[in-house]
Parts: sequence; structure tokens; C-alpha cells
Amino acid sequence: VLTYLGGQGMIVLALTFLVKSTSGSYRMYVGEAKEEQLLPNVISTSKAIWYISGSYLFVGTVVLWITGLFIGMPVDRSFLHALWVFMAAWSTGGFAPQTQNILYYHSLSYEVITMVLFIIGSFNFALHYAVWNRNRREIIRNIEIQSMSITATFLTIITIAGLIKLNVYPNFIASFRKGFYLLISGHTTTGFMTIYAKQFFNEWGNIALFAVIIAMLIGGSACSTAGGFKGLRMGIIFKGFFREIKRIILPESRIQIDKFHHIGDTVLEDRQLRSAMLIVLAYIVTFTIGTLGGIFFGYPLTSSAFEAASVTGNVGLSIGITQTQMPNTLKVIYILVMWVARLEFMSVLALITYLFFGMRKKWVR
Repeated sequence: VLTYLGGQGMIVLALTFLVKSTSGSYRMYVGEAKEEQLLPNVISTSKAIWYISGSYLFVGTVVLWITGLFIGMPVDRSFLHALWVFMAAWSTGGFAPQTQNILYYHSLSYEVITMVLFIIGSFNFALHYAVWNRNRREIIRNIEIQSMSITATFLTIITIAGLIKLNVYPNFIASFRKGFYLLISGHTTTGFMTIYAKQFFNEWGNIALFAVIIAMLIGGSACSTAGGFKGLRMGIIFKGFFREIKRIILPESRIQIDKFHHIGDTVLEDRQLRSAMLIVLAYIVTFTIGTLGGIFFGYPLTSSAFEAASVTGNVGLSIGITQTQMPNTLKVIYILVMWVARLEFMSVLALITYLFFGMRKKWVR
């Protein structure tokens, strides 16, 4: 419940206070110089978000409740599980009422429904609002959806290829079912699992784990509850990369102004590209610190990288390192990595700078 309530609160903050600001803070936040506005004021924005979230809550809970009944769960237990699982899926929190997580249900339909829910939950809430107001073409045109679709498809192919190469599962269908679910769960930074943590380490192999690591670092959409460095920044970097190629191979007279579509058309500027790359670089540095922390305490490189990616992206998938018996120092490292990455670095840097200069003034006096 707290995950669901807190998730909607974070969205209200991001879309109301940051989006309405014309200062550079929001541009650094999403790597995009565009004042995207959901509704004119805080109250209207909050009402719209809660109305949309409440509608999804009702429909999603009912669908999961009915699915639970079909797989043999009692009426009351099925309803409570449906409510809890929906809240965790919609808020990309990944918490489940059973220690086996989604594996507990042993149901393909339950997996498909939860996947749809956490994919939708990882979308930018401005996109939800646009679609809610019958602008359904936004789903196809939006740069975040395009970039996340490309990376998800590419990484899914790598994941399934890695699983098939090692004969982890008996056939392609089983490999696709497990691989696709876990890959998308990582990409949306939800953290729902349909296998045990030890299976990651003992069975999946480096190829599939590498794909999931990349997916967790990329994450979901800006202005959503998802973590990672976001599909918006990935899309902007892709655009910038191809723009530079065109500048190299084409004469200047044939180079046109590059634009991208995110709720509205926006001209791609160098400062947007720089800020997006800065945030991605900060994520990579933070991920590296987390990985080195795991290696320092004796964990294998792949396991350390997987756990660090999960921590950096605020995902929740685990290969088995995160547990009560892990070294206390590593716990502190992971906590700091989660905190810094979740606040998107700029907030932390602003706080540190403020404290530093504040203390400096006091010492000078």
C-alpha cells in the first residue's frame, strides 16, 4: 500500500513542481529542454493522476482477482493477493505477498497480466494523460516508447539466445516465458521474479545475465516510478549519435534540424544531449562503485555486476548477494547507491554543494 501511495506522490512531485519550472533543474532531470505541463496547477494534476491510478487500480485488481479464482485460490485470499500485486506492479515496486514472488502462482495468465501492469506502470504519466484524453498516437510517436521497445526487443533476443545456448529450459517456449518476463521486469525496474535467485547464478549464464544487467541500468520512463537512467535519455542519446553520423557523411546543406517527439515535438539541442550523457555517465560510475564493492567482499564479477545494476536501478532482482548475512559495509554501499541513483544525482549534488558553501560561510565568519 505504501509503495502504491508513495509512487503516485513521486509522480505528482515530478510532473507538477519540476515540470512547471523553467529553470535548468528539470532539464538536468530528464535531459530534455522542454517545459512539459500536465495540467495548470497542483490540485488539478493531483486529481488527474489519482483518477487515472484509481481506475487502473480497480480494473487491475478485478482482473487479477478473477485470475486467482481460476487457479484455485480462495475468494478472500485471491482478492488480497490481487490488490497487493497490482499495487506493486503499477508502482514498479516488485513486492509480493509470498517469498516465491510471482513464481508462487505458477500461472502463465498471472504472469502476462502482471507484465502488462508493470509495463504500463513504468510509462511517463504525461503519456498516460495524453492517451487518457484520446491521443493514442502518442504511444507510437513517443521517443521513450520507441527507445524502450528497441532496447527491450534487442535485449530479449540476447537473453533467450543465452538461455537456449546453455539448454537452461527444455524448449524455446519455456526459455521465452522465463527470459522475456525477467528481462522486462528488470527493464521496467519492477523486480518481480518467476525463478529463484540461485537459478540466476547457477543456471542462466553470463550472456543472459549481461542482457538483464543492461536492461536494469536503462530502466523505465522519466517522470514515472521506474528507476534507471530512463528511456528518454537513451532515446536522446540515440538521436544525438545518428545526428553526428549525418554531420560526418552529409554535406552541411543537406543536414536538417533534428527533432524528437515526447508529448510534443522538440528540437534536439546540444545541451539536451550533454545533460542526458552526464546523467548516464553518473549512473555508470555509480554502478561501477557498486560492482567493485561486491568484488572487494569476494563475490564473482558477474554476480557483483548484476546486484549492483539492480541496486543502481532500484529494481529488486537479486542473484543472492543481498541477504541478512551479507557484510554490513556492503549493505551501506548498496544503500548509498540506491539513494543517490534514485534521486538522480543532481539533487544530491545540489544538497552537498549547499551544505559545503553553507559551512564554508560559517567558518569564514
